[in-house]
Amino acid sequence: MNKKTVRDIDLKGKRVLMRVDFNVPMEGGKVTDDKRIKASLPTIKFVLDQGASLVLMSHLGRPKGGFDPEFSLKAAANVLAGYLGIPVQMAPDCVGPEVEKMAKALKPGGVIMLENTRFHPEEEKNDPELARKMAALGEVFVNDAFGSAHRAHSSTEGVAHFLPAVSGFLMEKELEYLGRATTNPEHPYIAILGGAKISDKILVVENLLTKCDKLIIGGGMANTFLTAIGLNMRDSLVEAGSIDTAKAILAKSGNRIILPVDAVIADKFEAEANNKIVDVDKIPAGWRMMDVGPKTLELYKETLKGAKLIVWNGPVGVFEMPKFAEGTFSLARLLAESGATTVIGGGDSASAVKKAGVANKMTFVSTGGGASLEFLEGKELPGVAALLD
Repeated sequence: MNKKTVRDIDLKGKRVLMRVDFNVPMEGGKVTDDKRIKASLPTIKFVLDQGASLVLMSHLGRPKGGFDPEFSLKAAANVLAGYLGIPVQMAPDCVGPEVEKMAKALKPGGVIMLENTRFHPEEEKNDPELARKMAALGEVFVNDAFGSAHRAHSSTEGVAHFLPAVSGFLMEKELEYLGRATTNPEHPYIAILGGAKISDKILVVENLLTKCDKLIIGGGMANTFLTAIGLNMRDSLVEAGSIDTAKAILAKSGNRIILPVDAVIADKFEAEANNKIVDVDKIPAGWRMMDVGPKTLELYKETLKGAKLIVWNGPVGVFEMPKFAEGTFSLARLLAESGATTVIGGGDSASAVKKAGVANKMTFVSTGGGASLEFLEGKELPGVAALLD
């Protein structure tokens, strides 16, 4: 990574404005999964150990503009205070005279959590005036919110124009591991893409095909590729508008794309639907593909043998429904036992390795869904581009 990090800047006695990703799931005013808060702890502790004070900012959910208690970051601040063992003051807003006064009164080692940046509609427009007001709260800007780095917002990109801007450790780690997938990867390198739609991942497919040795395609997007080779996928999800694209990708990929050979099919898109296993060319009318079958998992096992690097983004079945989760969970276990460097590209794949009980056996699990996808497409992320080289 050719960007400066918190290690490269003097923080002693400074007031650090840090963008974190505390966009965490909430229920009844309580945080239900604090993975993202935990992921930011190494940078937070490092900054405080350097004798700095800390002003934290994040977005949460999609509020409609203006303060809304349902989207307050107070619960996240309480969780953080528990981990740090010190009080975390909650600011009434993310900008304004009162917040500035609180920030300027901070002593070294003190922490303030700003209120949700999206309570200001200007945030998502990357409004420079809002960014300037945010920048007034600190002397150095640290971006540790990889999950929001693909968005050019006031709190991720705009503020970096007003303060010296460096990356936190989580951002650094994300760029290092996802960077392995896109620049000078180790070989044999196997990429796995799943999820519902090929249209969401065309650019990822095209970019990864220039880097990897084999590309496994599963999930709903496999149906469109199977249709492209002339199979009738019956009631399976197929993107009619992407069939020609799938044909073109297959034509130039040689034999490097691995598609399912059998499937767990269902007569309805429901958790309790009737199901059976058939070869992909024998799906009966009125049935749909919901998961990959045992022959496909054998094929995956064979393909992953000896791999040095495996990158996975997107489930290979409807794993939210227990009857159709086995393909995705078995694949997670194959990765855990592979001996390769395993990089999991956030979102549903991160949730799948956790549910399969093997998250701790992966080399790296990304915290960013959309951001990791755009990175794998080969795009430069605005929140990263704005940091000091």
